[in-house]
Parts: sequence; structure tokens; C-alpha cells
Amino acid sequence: MTNGIEAEDILRRVAALPDEAIDLAEAALALASFDRPEVGLNPYREHLSQLARDVAAFAKDGEAADAALEPQVEALGTILADRYGYAGDSVTYDDLQNANLMQVIDRRRGLPVALGILYIHAARAQNWEIHGLSFPGHFLIRLQRGGEQAILDPFNGGRVREAADLRGLLKATAGIAAELTPGHYAPVGNREILLRLQNNIKLRLIQDRQFERAVAVVERMLLFAPGQASLLREAGIIHAQLGNLRAATAALESFLNMSDIGGDQRHEAARLLQSLKGQLN
Repeated sequence: MTNGIEAEDILRRVAALPDEAIDLAEAALALASFDRPEVGLNPYREHLSQLARDVAAFAKDGEAADAALEPQVEALGTILADRYGYAGDSVTYDDLQNANLMQVIDRRRGLPVALGILYIHAARAQNWEIHGLSFPGHFLIRLQRGGEQAILDPFNGGRVREAADLRGLLKATAGIAAELTPGHYAPVGNREILLRLQNNIKLRLIQDRQFERAVAVVERMLLFAPGQASLLREAGIIHAQLGNLRAATAALESFLNMSDIGGDQRHEAARLLQSLKGQLN
């Protein structure tokens, strides 16, 4: 079994690491274990290792490790999508299971970012260069080799996405007037990918007015990203809504103590903090 203390310890270690040293899949498993404390992580770790071994074997057979980029793309898609059946859950997309890596592995279905973590893990085990992208609404990954690159869609079997595909995806999520910019191709770090994974859960819980579960997710995010001011502000607001006045006060004070925070958010947080302190007194 994986208890909360073990999972918290994993995430606190992540907080202390430089971004490039974070084991993305291990951290995602730790986050998943909070909702499944009765299930141990070792079988899932072994599955991740098996994915990496199978990609390595396919790459060796096809000489993908020393060849051009296309065989590496083929190796990832063949193993994850074809052999193991990983695919996007377009039927029950908003199901919280789709953002829990343990359940994604069990069901072979998930959100783009959860599936992307599996692709990234398998590729990095081969020392291939791969990154998540800052693309809104639909997580994508970029595989690179020398001067070549391919943008892959883990939700759709590791399919290569061309510029026309990306433009269509962007307009579907950001509106018909949206156009591609260099920022949409910018790589995102491991910590940012984990935040994106957890944001999917948090937003769905807030939409369902499950505020106690939502603030628990925010607190877990703060374990591995303690410098995220926006999370402290969110924790304060949700705790205040739940009537957890001391927790709300502590979170908002930490938010306001961050020197680079300004504008309307700072003003609103200060007003809320003053109100909460009045209630405590």
C-alpha cells in the first residue's frame, strides 16, 4: 500500500529538485495514490519500466535509436497505442479517472496530459529528446532529433500533428479567431506538466462544488510547487468558502508575502484577509 505520508514525501522531494531532475511519471503516480491509498505503486512502476523496455526493444529491432526521427515516432505509437491500447477517452472525457495515472494505466484511457506523461517517460528512458508543449486545451508533445522534430498527439495514438491540424485544434479550444503563435510551441517543464494534470482534477471538482476535495488537490500541488503564488491564493479562497478561517488566513498571508504579486488580485486577497481576521477576532 501507499499511504499519504509516503506520497507526500515523494512530492516534497520533487519540490526540492531542479525541474529537469523530476521523474515525471513517479510524481504523477504519487499524486494518483492519494485517491487510491489501498493500492501499492510497485505494479505501476513495473508497468512503466515494461513500457520503456518494449520501446527500447522495438527501437533496437528497427534501428530507431540510431536512425532518423520517424522510427522513434513509430516506436512510441506502436508500443503505447497499438500494443498496449493507450488512447484518449473521448466518451467520458471529464471522468476524474482520466487524470489519475494509476487509473489511466488500469483502463488504458486518459486525458491528453496523462497519456503524454507515459509517452514522455517511455521516450526519456531511451534518452530521446522530448518535451510537453504549452498548447492550450489539448496537451501535445514534441520529439526532436538533431534538426528534425515532430509534434505528437498522445490522445490520438501518438499521431503526428502538422500545422493545419494544430490550427484546427487551437480554433476548437480557443475560438475561431485564434491563430498559432510561437508561444504555442514553447516547451513546458516537468513541474508545469504536473500542475496541468492536477488542474484538470481541481477544475472539475470546483465545477461540481466539491470544494473540500478541490482544496485538498490544491494543497497537494503546493507540496511539489510551493512557490506558486496563484495556488496559495486559490487555497485561501476555497478554505474561506468552506469556513476554514485559520487555513484561509495562513494561505492568504503567504500569498501576500510574495513580493512579485500586485494588482487586483493582491487587493482582493488583502480585503478577504482583513475580513477573515475580523471573524477570527
